Amino acid sequence: MLLAAASCLIPRDRWVAFLVTPATLLHWHRELVKRKWTYGRTGRPGRPSIDREVRELVLRLARENPRWGCVRIGGELRKLGIRVGATTIRSLIRTARLGPAPRRTGPSWTEFLRAQAGGIIACDFFTVETAWLRTLYVLAFIELGSRRVHLSPSTAHPDSAWVTQQARNLAVGLDDRAIPIRFLIRDRDTKFSRSFDEVVRSEGVRVILTPFRAPNANAYAERVIETIRAECLDWSLILGRRQLDRTLRTYATHYNRGRPHRGLDLATPLAEAGEPVPVSPRGVRRRDLLGGLVHEYHGLAA
Repeated sequence: MLLAAASCLIPRDRWVAFLVTPATLLHWHRELVKRKWTYGRTGRPGRPSIDREVRELVLRLARENPRWGCVRIGGELRKLGIRVGATTIRSLIRTARLGPAPRRTGPSWTEFLRAQAGGIIACDFFTVETAWLRTLYVLAFIELGSRRVHLSPSTAHPDSAWVTQQARNLAVGLDDRAIPIRFLIRDRDTKFSRSFDEVVRSEGVRVILTPFRAPNANAYAERVIETIRAECLDWSLILGRRQLDRTLRTYATHYNRGRPHRGLDLATPLAEAGEPVPVSPRGVRRRDLLGGLVHEYHGLAA
């Protein structure tokens, strides 16, 4: 204020004698006003941060329920006694790059197959080369819900009549199912004839064709064929059709009744109801199949 009063008494051309300029004085004044109206901070500015566990729970709900919006997730959290605003949930989802909510892209193939597994069966062809370099064809079916497999007899000529007969054989074996088959997944192999699809549709089953060059869309059939090769065929020298059919029948029985499956919580596709009966470790016996290539273990009740 003294400098401002002095500036009124001194001509403007003499203001260079001051140590500061008028602009500096105005800047100082603005700082004083700012300090006057600034209150002491008691904590960090803005909303309080969200607990890390709550943040992880929000992202978990968003990943597990892609069709839920931010408000729905907030309501689900409120049921658990956790209050998080929809705007905060939206920010967390965007930061995690989970896309807008709700995400309406639809289920993936894996989600679709898992949800409908009880009524889906998948099939695919695979080949076996004999010791004489003769190619034999086998048609494999797998029930996605129970993981039970059905293997056709082998043939060197998978024509339309043979393929159609395999569809009839499958239909007979599925008549007594508690859960009817609703879908059959197959690829676009030309060996699947029109009569094959007609027999399947006559049983009330819808045929679903996989996309072009997309083996992942028929992953269950591809995986069971890989298992048959890795555990059986890759270690056997096949001489002819009869030996191959006998080998595959034995392995299919083992696969359905004696082989634990991860997708079934280490149970077997045709496991008996109830808990298994405990056995004594000393009483465990081994049963050799396919000349000792496959082992099964059983024992007397303890």
